[in-house]
Amino acid sequence: MRSRVGRAPAWLLLAGIVALSAGIRLWLVRSMVAPFIFIDELYYSELAKSLADDGTFAIRGEAIRGYSVTYPALVAPAWGLFDDGVTAYNAAKSINAVAMSLVAIPAYLLAVRVARPSLALLAAAIAVAIPSMAYTATITTESLFYPVATLFALCLVRYLESPTTRRLLVLLAALALAYLTRSQAVTFLPVLVTAPIVLALFRGRRDELRRHLPLAGVLAGGALLIVGGQLVRGKSPLDLLGAYAAVGEEGHYDIGEILRYWLWHVEELILYLAVVPVAAVAILAARGRSLPPRLQELVAAAVALFAWSTLSVAMFSAGFADRVQDRYLFFLTPVLIAALVGWVELGGPRPRVVAPLAVGGALALTLVFPYQRFVTEGAKSDTLGLIPLWAFQEHLLGGRYWLTVAAVGVVLAAVFVLVRGRALVAVPLVLLALFVLLSRPVWTSDKGFVVAGKGALFQGIAGAPRTWIDDAVGGRGEVVALWTENADRFTINMNEFFNRSVGQVYYTERPSPGAINEVPLAVSADSGSEPDGLLRTPDDGVVEAPYALLDAGVDPDGKVIARDALLGVRVWALTGPLSDKTTVTGLYPYPDTWSKPLVTWRRVRCEPGILRVTVHSDPNLFTGTQSVRAASRVSRDVVVVSTHEVRVSTDPTTFNVRVGPDTDGVCAVRLRVTPTASPAAVIPGSDDDRVLGLHFDLLRYVPRTP
Repeated sequence: MRSRVGRAPAWLLLAGIVALSAGIRLWLVRSMVAPFIFIDELYYSELAKSLADDGTFAIRGEAIRGYSVTYPALVAPAWGLFDDGVTAYNAAKSINAVAMSLVAIPAYLLAVRVARPSLALLAAAIAVAIPSMAYTATITTESLFYPVATLFALCLVRYLESPTTRRLLVLLAALALAYLTRSQAVTFLPVLVTAPIVLALFRGRRDELRRHLPLAGVLAGGALLIVGGQLVRGKSPLDLLGAYAAVGEEGHYDIGEILRYWLWHVEELILYLAVVPVAAVAILAARGRSLPPRLQELVAAAVALFAWSTLSVAMFSAGFADRVQDRYLFFLTPVLIAALVGWVELGGPRPRVVAPLAVGGALALTLVFPYQRFVTEGAKSDTLGLIPLWAFQEHLLGGRYWLTVAAVGVVLAAVFVLVRGRALVAVPLVLLALFVLLSRPVWTSDKGFVVAGKGALFQGIAGAPRTWIDDAVGGRGEVVALWTENADRFTINMNEFFNRSVGQVYYTERPSPGAINEVPLAVSADSGSEPDGLLRTPDDGVVEAPYALLDAGVDPDGKVIARDALLGVRVWALTGPLSDKTTVTGLYPYPDTWSKPLVTWRRVRCEPGILRVTVHSDPNLFTGTQSVRAASRVSRDVVVVSTHEVRVSTDPTTFNVRVGPDTDGVCAVRLRVTPTASPAAVIPGSDDDRVLGLHFDLLRYVPRTP
């Protein structure tokens, strides 16, 4: 059996690697129940829906530029073929699984230039075994950018080998494809300049750079043409960054901070790659002049890609993101692994001085990385190299991240330094096994993708099927959604993702995080002598729609036709323009339920009934009892005052307050809480200086039964 595998054509074995990877990912992504990288996954799904529905490139009905063109086109068939949001989501993940697995092909072609086919196949297997293959379960550009960026690296290496016009055109086409997939690829422009310079240094020939003059001319001319065109059109050159233009416009850069983030990204990337590939590249670069030509070209490309990619992501993090992100760097894996197998093919050279410095330096950098600073919630989506350590933090050696990394790193370094001869294949084999091992916590641990998806779903849809809105109303865009900051933002994002009937999104206080094309609304001023409670746009227009997705704090004219009972989110069939008949003041912003000393409840177009109030207290701030003095209008001329005692406990207390309309049809209740307290004055070490009364869990109007 083994001999038959050995005699099989390399292309057939490569196809088997792609098929096996795709099959495994197709099986795994079934357990991913919902997106969790918001707002990215929502926007790319919206773009895919737009392309599938009418061929436009829009988010929430607004034409958009600067986002990936190729990735939404890749997954658009999922939403074109299936109306059901869950089925379309599953189909898109399946497309991802196949597309990302295709990285094995350019990874093999990179490696086979410098190593025998069996080693190149091993490099291809490593490329599809890395933990970041988990992104196949997300609606993000990673699934496409990974193979596309590797294809660009392959085209670059081929161009460095023979800088013909044909190969230059292919390289520029690969650059364009990478840029259309993710505007981060603009970083590849300085790579094109730097790689030939590094290669010339390796070869020590003055005439080497002359071979690349056409490339220099194309880059210079293209830069002048593109930047000049932007300026003539009155556009900033930063617009070339697309969706990331805000990095240049809003980021505040400090050279020292950029250098710190550059070092941190290098350290974390070395950790992600398990030290060995970076050590191999360092050794090969140090021996650049003595390397075979094909290996010189590969290492020159690897060095340029590594340097510029880590620097650009560091700039983004220092000025905008404030975290380390291997999400934007793991695409370097295939080119570095190709260099590693090239090192193996070369017999594993370990110069007496350079090798200890390369291995020891790479390992040392992983030990000084500030783990405590960056092992945070953001790592779940952006820094997968930290998730295994975070997932097993209770089992760390000595309770220290760096000590655990040191122990594993020493073993890897020992394999790298001590193994000789034909046994050198153990080095990439160990890496393959390690990546497979580390992929598990990234996928299934309590810090992994599957749990993150389930958690995000519970934040957005907890008490209903994922397509509950479409099930209730069907169609396209008939349901307007209102973001009031009185519920988790995922109640908007998640429902919009899975339900195509959710259309325009509005907001009352601030746009939702990462918002695009959201319209502000405010309760209108009184119309004549009577308040109307209508929610109006800045140009004093009203929102006419058949249905609205609203949280429990919004009370329009209409009736509820579907609800998420656990989250209090409801779909209303509206009987008039969108309105909010009830307003409450005196509560601190969601998700806090604390009140100020005075809470006021007011309802327009009100009928006699009761206001059901549920509150609870906090024994850390109060003792004994608190009281709520309710002053409520029960008819045109009568205001009733009542006092309700609340035992200090975390258990809820419910009481009813009679309400009735005044001459304008308005019911109003003033609820004054005594005593109140400030945590800063009561709890040692607290800096919360707010004046707090009670937790108001529920304010519910119940009309009187005829």
